[in-house]
Amino acid sequence: MAVDYMNSGDTIAAISTAIGGSGIGIVRVSGSDALQVGDRVFVSPGGRKKISDQPSHTVHYGYIQDEGQTVDEVLVTLMRSPRSFTTEDTIEINCHGGVYATRRVLETVVRHGARPAEPGEFTRRAFLNGRIDLSQAESVADVIHAKNESALQSSLGQLRGSLGRKVHALRERILYQTAYIESALDDPEHYSLEGYSGKLRTETEDIRNQVHRLILSADNGRVMTEGVQTVILGKPNAGKSSLLNVLTGEERAIVTDIAGTTRDTLEETVTLGGITLNVIDTAGIRDTDDRIEQIGVDRAKEKAESADLILYLVDSSTKIDDNDKRILRILDGKKSIVLLNKSDLEPVTSPEEVRALIEYRFPVIEISAKEETGIDLLETTLKEMFYNGEISFDDDVIITSARQKAELIQAEDSLNKVLQNIDMGLPEDFFTVDLMDAYTALGRIIGRDVGEDLVDEIFEQFCMGK
Repeated sequence: MAVDYMNSGDTIAAISTAIGGSGIGIVRVSGSDALQVGDRVFVSPGGRKKISDQPSHTVHYGYIQDEGQTVDEVLVTLMRSPRSFTTEDTIEINCHGGVYATRRVLETVVRHGARPAEPGEFTRRAFLNGRIDLSQAESVADVIHAKNESALQSSLGQLRGSLGRKVHALRERILYQTAYIESALDDPEHYSLEGYSGKLRTETEDIRNQVHRLILSADNGRVMTEGVQTVILGKPNAGKSSLLNVLTGEERAIVTDIAGTTRDTLEETVTLGGITLNVIDTAGIRDTDDRIEQIGVDRAKEKAESADLILYLVDSSTKIDDNDKRILRILDGKKSIVLLNKSDLEPVTSPEEVRALIEYRFPVIEISAKEETGIDLLETTLKEMFYNGEISFDDDVIITSARQKAELIQAEDSLNKVLQNIDMGLPEDFFTVDLMDAYTALGRIIGRDVGEDLVDEIFEQFCMGK
C-alpha cells in the first residue's frame, strides 16, 4: 500500500511485540483518531467508561469487543498528544500473548478505523513530528538488534541524543564562523577580518579533528553492531573444533582424535568479553591428496582472506612444521591472535618458540580447550585489540551507521578544503562555500535536508510495529 508519509494524518496500528507464545502482546494505535478507535473497541466492566474521556498516561481495564463478541481481556494505556512517542494521540492495548489473540485484537482495531502500519512507521512519525532526530531514529533499530552489552549501551547513548548533541554543537560553531565572514563582508566598518584567517584556521582544525575522531569510531561501531568476522585456523587436530565448542558452550563441532575430521566450514556467533564474534571453524590446513579435504582447506583460506580476526591455533604437544609456516603466510596483514593449545599436556613447542616464529607480531596466549583455561585472557586481549581496553559510553560517541560515516567523511573533506584555501591566501568569501558544505553534510546525519528516498530506505529496514 503506497502511503504519503509527509501528509499522512491517518491512524495506524500494528502488533508491537514479537509474534509467538508469550504472556503479553501489545497492539499499538497512533494518530488523530486513535482515541475514537479505542472508544469503538473498548468496553469497561461497567460499560460506562470511554477512552477519549480519560486523562493522559493512565491505564484502563476492560475488554476488546467486536460486534458484541468479546475478543480479549485487556489493559489499555492512553497517551495524549504531544506526550507520546509519535507526539500523536496513542493507545497501547495490552492483551494476552500468542499469535491468534494479538492478531484478533489488531483485526478488530483495523475494522474500526485504523489501518495497518508500515514497517518503522511509528518511529518515522516520531522523526517527522520532531520528537527525535534521524540519528536517534536509526539507534532505535540498533537497540532492537543489539547483540551484546557494548552495542546496547552505544545504541542507548545515541537514542538519548548523544550524537545529535555533538553534531548540533559542531554545526553551531561552523555557522558562527560563516555568519561572521558574511557580516564582515557586508559591514566591514563594524566587523574586521584583519588576522581572521589565523583564528579561522585554529577553529576549523579543531572542528575537523573532532569530525575525524567520529569517523575513526566507526570501526568500533561496526564491531559492536555487526560483530568481528573471526576465522579459526590451524593444522589438523590442533583443537579448532574443541575451541569452537568452548566458545559456544555446546557441542557444535564434531571432535575426534582423527586428523582431518572437519571437512567444511562451520559458523557460529558467540559473545566474548562484550564483543560479538562471528566465528568460523575451518578444515585443518595441510598438504593432502584427499580431494574433499582439499576443498575444505581452500575454503579455509578464502574465509581467512576476508576475516577481521584470525585465531591461529598451535598444538603445543607437537613440533612446528611446514604446515604451520603455510598458515603464517596467511596471517600477513591480518589482526591475529595465536592460541597455544593443549597446555594441559607435556609441551613440545614453547611460547617463546612461537613468538620467535611469528616475529613477535601477534599476541600469544596459552590455552587448553579441553580444560577450558586461558579463555579469560583471550577476552582481555580482544578488548584491547578492538576497543583499546574499554569504552566509556557516558563520554564517547560511537558511529554505528555507514550512512553517518559517509556524511562525516564528506564534512571532513569540506573542512580540509577550508584549511587549504586559508593556506593559499584566498579571499574570505571562498571559505564560506566549503564551511556550509560541511554544515550541510553534518545536518544530514540528524535528518536536516534529507530526501524522502533516503528516509524510505532507512525506515523500511525497521521491524513491524516500531
